Amino acid sequence: MKRHTVPSSHSSCAGSGYYTAESHTNEVYVEEAPPEPALDYRRVPQWCATLNIYRGEATCYSPRGGNYRSSLGTRCELSCARGYRLVGRSAVQCLPSRHWSGMAYCRQIRCHMLPAVLRGSYVCSAGVQMDSRCDYTCLPGYQLEGDRSRTCMEDGRWSGNEPICVDVEPPKIRCPESRERIAEPGKLTATVYWDPPRVKDSADGIIKRVTLRGPEPGSEFPEGEHVIRYTAYDQAYNRASCKFRIRVQVRRCPVLKPPQHGYLSCTSDGNNYGATCEYLCDGGYERQGTSLRVCQSTQQWTGSHPLCAPMQINTAVNSAASLLDQFYEKRRLLVISAPDAANRYYKMQISMLQQATCGLDLRHVTIIELVGQPPHEVGRIREHQLSVGIIEELRQFLHLTRSHFNVVLLDKAGTDRERYILPISPDELFDFIDTYLLSEQEAVQRAQHGDPCD
Repeated sequence: MKRHTVPSSHSSCAGSGYYTAESHTNEVYVEEAPPEPALDYRRVPQWCATLNIYRGEATCYSPRGGNYRSSLGTRCELSCARGYRLVGRSAVQCLPSRHWSGMAYCRQIRCHMLPAVLRGSYVCSAGVQMDSRCDYTCLPGYQLEGDRSRTCMEDGRWSGNEPICVDVEPPKIRCPESRERIAEPGKLTATVYWDPPRVKDSADGIIKRVTLRGPEPGSEFPEGEHVIRYTAYDQAYNRASCKFRIRVQVRRCPVLKPPQHGYLSCTSDGNNYGATCEYLCDGGYERQGTSLRVCQSTQQWTGSHPLCAPMQINTAVNSAASLLDQFYEKRRLLVISAPDAANRYYKMQISMLQQATCGLDLRHVTIIELVGQPPHEVGRIREHQLSVGIIEELRQFLHLTRSHFNVVLLDKAGTDRERYILPISPDELFDFIDTYLLSEQEAVQRAQHGDPCD
């Protein structure tokens, strides 16, 4: 038998996990099984080394009584202090070989290292030891979702579940100030510019996108109030909105009234700043006074209100051409020729036209009468008498015979547009003029004001 003597005072057996408390020599047997002891081991009070477990406790039961904790046959139950876990046999027995039947030791209970929290952190009271409490916090702008703290438990696992830091705080957005603009001269709109809104995310500082509800900067805005709204989204799709108002004002002058026997032709909206209004007179009337007036930024019109006076017909001219030039682009002419005043067609025609004075004036028609035979032939325009020479020139220019009844309709350019050999009713005449001879401006006036003669 090979025997090695190891002196020890509170030493441990190699690999046993136990500590000896005695001062005598311990014998460690290697490879060879020990022979039966020669001494009477039943009477030796300390047969095996005294058990001494670090951070643990051995509860022993000896056949010889409680005072014998390491005698032959003693059985010890092993346990660990709180925070430690037993590794090895939970119960051992003192054997005849003077060794305990097994080994055990107390290992400190530790949980695994907690993973880092994205956009957050944690602080633990005792690292990864049992009962250590780890409290979680998130970076500014983030909110904790889940367990706020976790504790290392006896089974070596952490309580609860791993929390996360989520961005729930919307970004901060500030829109430009509301503004008011005056419409540009001659327009009903104003071009408005502004700087983009100020946007900041309180979490990671990243703005995903900013949307605009309304026209872009530099757009033209019509008269009135307009709401511009911006919405900002962060990476977590939290959103925040802001808005501001744009008010466009159109400076206006008092609404002008058209002159009697005339009308207005205005640019833009008719009475806004920069608008120009032209005074025009009906056929047979002439403007007296200012032709154009402009709406100023002071909201007042330039000039004064003109009048439309009846056209002055000058019959003391040297030629028919000079007479007709007075009506150019102003009046239409209805020339009536008859052999004499007693002609029944002539009398019928004059009678019908006398009852349609309003319609004739509405359509800018002036009547010229050529009646009779020389030297008693009469020519007239209303109360104005024509000379013999003018009468002759008109007949030759219009190819009008004195032998029978004739009617010729001339447009405002002096062009022969229609001829009649029988009296024409006012309705037929007016229908022809309304269909073929009205200018665009006359048509607009008629559509706006209707027929006042009805």
